[in-house]
Amino acid sequence: MQTHELRPPKGARHKRKRVGRGNASGHGTYSGRGSKGQKARSGAGIRLGFEGGQTPLVKRLPRLRGFTNIFRVEYAPVNVKQLERFEAGTEVTPQLLREVGIIKNLRQPVKVLGEGEITKALTVRAHGFSAMAKEKIEAAGGSIEEVARVTSAHRR
Repeated sequence: MQTHELRPPKGARHKRKRVGRGNASGHGTYSGRGSKGQKARSGAGIRLGFEGGQTPLVKRLPRLRGFTNIFRVEYAPVNVKQLERFEAGTEVTPQLLREVGIIKNLRQPVKVLGEGEITKALTVRAHGFSAMAKEKIEAAGGSIEEVARVTSAHRR
């Protein structure tokens, strides 16, 4: 077979619809445009989002206010009560929290929050601690260690 012998499969090519060529063709008189109205006229067409003169949705909605802080840091929260499952004397790190399934991934920095109670002395290493969490961990005889957060500039 040669390239000049290639043909599209039967039914793949359609004839162009020739409108306005008499009623016998099935596309005469109004040429498939219906009768009268904006869309029946030549050069007709309404712009995207036009709602017939009604105030369009884009104008009905309130304007976006405020701003997005591009320096916002999204922490993976861990509550003090979740640390209760570890044995006394354990060094709790973000890697250990990931293995146990308390946090989903290591991409977000970990912040320990003060919800719940803790009775075991643990060494907790995390990127951030709330004042209440610090208080509760130290009251239970444990210690805290703040780990430096890796920024995108350091990852390169």
